[in-house]
Amino acid sequence: MQISFFEEFPTKKSLDKLKLINWPTKLYLAAKSLEEFERLKLSLIKNYNSDKKNKSNKINKNRSINNNLKEVIYWPILSKKEGYWISPFSQRKALKRIFAELKGSRVSAMLDLELPTTKNTWLYLTQAFNFLRNKALIKRFIEEHKGQVYLAEYYPEGIIKEKLMEFVGIHYRRSKVKIIKMLYHSLHNYNESFIVKELQRGKKEFGNNFLVAYGTIARGVDGSEPILSVKQLEKDLKIARNMDVKEAVIFRLGGLNKEYLSKIEVSNKPLENNNNY
Repeated sequence: MQISFFEEFPTKKSLDKLKLINWPTKLYLAAKSLEEFERLKLSLIKNYNSDKKNKSNKINKNRSINNNLKEVIYWPILSKKEGYWISPFSQRKALKRIFAELKGSRVSAMLDLELPTTKNTWLYLTQAFNFLRNKALIKRFIEEHKGQVYLAEYYPEGIIKEKLMEFVGIHYRRSKVKIIKMLYHSLHNYNESFIVKELQRGKKEFGNNFLVAYGTIARGVDGSEPILSVKQLEKDLKIARNMDVKEAVIFRLGGLNKEYLSKIEVSNKPLENNNNY
């Protein structure tokens, strides 16, 4: 199972945690613009992939960042005033700006599809008129973007609530996209049977395009998120791995330490039996 990371606050301190990782991984990197993302990615290349054999001193932006970090995915974020996350209630000019920057590019991009409830509730009023146009704008980007599209979505709650999420524009069914369901055990008291059932449903609906996100092992933009225990992360990863989920994404890289690392490394060992559920 691929084990990857979100990083919402790409500081030197948080990105230095990449040095702890000794397996092939991916990084979903938050940035306010494509230009900022490319700058951050370039700094990663300079810091973690110094190629002494490269006589030309030129940096290939498309190669792996280092032997373990195989891909960096652009996670566009808005200002809090604009809604911070992506939804039909985000400020229209902000959505148009983000999508215009990506037009024609093949950059892998992840849209964090969440409502602006905790960031700017006024957007429900100011963007009500733009709701359908914004929803169509997001849908068009997902369908037409030349790079891989990832959609990070609220935790699964069954078919009925997923239909509601689809109606309000924070869930999209498209064959080429990869769906990341945020199953943050530190925020919600899921029981194991619920997790197993929803992972089974996700796998059935999206196949290998179904990903799961676990956390939180560090605080996010709200600043008050509870921290996931090491024991719970180990259990969550084991369930996903036993059910043959192809990728688990951990929120977030900045919280990685030796205790979490030890359990993640165990989760990377080959399975003796893959049919526990």
